Amino acid sequence: MSPLSGKVQTVLGLMDPDKLGRTMTHEHLTVTTECGFIPPAPGHEDNTSVPIQVKNLHWLQQHPYSHRENLLLYQEIEAVRDELVCFKKTGGGTIVENTTTGIRRDLPALRQLAMDTGVNIVAGAGYYVDITHSDEMRTMTVEKLTDVIVREVSHGADGTDIRCGVIGEIGISSPITESEKKVLLATAHAQTQLGCPVIIHPGRNRAAPGEIVRILQEAGGDISKTVMSHLDRTIFDHDELLEFAKLGSYLEYDLFGIEMLDYPFNLHIDMPSDSQRVQTLAFLVKEGYEDRIVISHDIHTKNRLTKYGGHGYSHILKNIVPKMLSRGISQKQVDKILIDNPKQWLTFK
Repeated sequence: MSPLSGKVQTVLGLMDPDKLGRTMTHEHLTVTTECGFIPPAPGHEDNTSVPIQVKNLHWLQQHPYSHRENLLLYQEIEAVRDELVCFKKTGGGTIVENTTTGIRRDLPALRQLAMDTGVNIVAGAGYYVDITHSDEMRTMTVEKLTDVIVREVSHGADGTDIRCGVIGEIGISSPITESEKKVLLATAHAQTQLGCPVIIHPGRNRAAPGEIVRILQEAGGDISKTVMSHLDRTIFDHDELLEFAKLGSYLEYDLFGIEMLDYPFNLHIDMPSDSQRVQTLAFLVKEGYEDRIVISHDIHTKNRLTKYGGHGYSHILKNIVPKMLSRGISQKQVDKILIDNPKQWLTFK
């Protein structure tokens, strides 16, 4: 039996799954999202480089990817540390940090944050979307990519002895590129060896999650140990959502706190509000999927920190849980979503 079996692997080492507590399954603490920069609309060019100020916070809320400094979350370690202290005081226990190779993963910083705040932090192995792949990485075979991912979980990543406890977020575009498909196959192969959790960033269309699940299944991946992220910007039709849910992955609603008119990466999408997200959770619970739901904020830009007037990492615990309770989701079901489901997912087989 693997020494990882029955345990969760954090940046400070192995721990008993029962000690995780309330868990945010998809966050970033040190990331850069420069790869997602979107040029502003004509007439707004000056907004890309002005300092973040109260007078431009609403514009930032609607156009977070058109302000260059806003994409450099890794510059805000002190603010993030303060946020995690608040998260802990609010009843939070664990953060799954989804920053992978290509978007400035910083494992020593994560370890220090865990030591300073008492929050359990689980780091992510693997690679983000194609645009962040290096020329060297593109030449790697599936076997080599598998070896890299296994090493990041088993021995340590980025030249450190700090081990990742989840594969992902594995970034996938629409359509899936050749390089991304290799990473998906390597993810499935590594998961087979390790018995570990996996988390996926799907392409931005409604067919993407199902296509990814099929690729993982055919490669031997364990869908019951896999989270499909960002469903709140991907699948909107309830019948289609239930068809996807039958495939067996965890269903992640992880954009809580984002309130914008349009989704900047796909203008055909009307970004849902937090109230609509809660309505969808209530629908899934009613349909019997309370054991397969996880939730988070996916904070990855500065404007979402409380330092800049944002909601912060405690928003779900402070504001969304009461909303869930007021919309027919029981405390027991809330605890499943925040405690039990993340625990089952993060525990190595």
